[in-house]
Amino acid sequence: MRLPLAVFSIVSLLAAGLVSAQTNKKIKAVPLTRTSPASGSEMYRTYCAVCHGVDGRGDGPAASALTKAPADLTQLAIHNNGKFPDARVANAIIGDTQVAAHGSKDMPVWGDLLRSLNLGVSDAVQLRILNLTNYIKTLQAK
Repeated sequence: MRLPLAVFSIVSLLAAGLVSAQTNKKIKAVPLTRTSPASGSEMYRTYCAVCHGVDGRGDGPAASALTKAPADLTQLAIHNNGKFPDARVANAIIGDTQVAAHGSKDMPVWGDLLRSLNLGVSDAVQLRILNLTNYIKTLQAK
């Protein structure tokens, strides 16, 4: 499956996690990797850890190539009065809210990515969002 070029270059960085050289911060385009919608952990490692880091602290290998530092996902509950912001996280993943590093609201990168993996099957897309959100919840600092 081929994504539009504007989406593909960003998704390539985020989904594959490859930066060709740390010194010049070039993004290497690679094919999209398919993951199981049932595994939040697998999706996180494949699509998110490259920027947010394996532990969610915003220190992934591609973080330095971004113009805006990735969020420290371990602090989401702490910055929300101790309650994990499920809806806000799900909206950021699908692209219902504008997240500078993920593209503008006109280009909801993760929503398009998740839809492309499931060919528009709404239930599978919702399962991906739920499981990825729940996995991010497990990363919260204690």
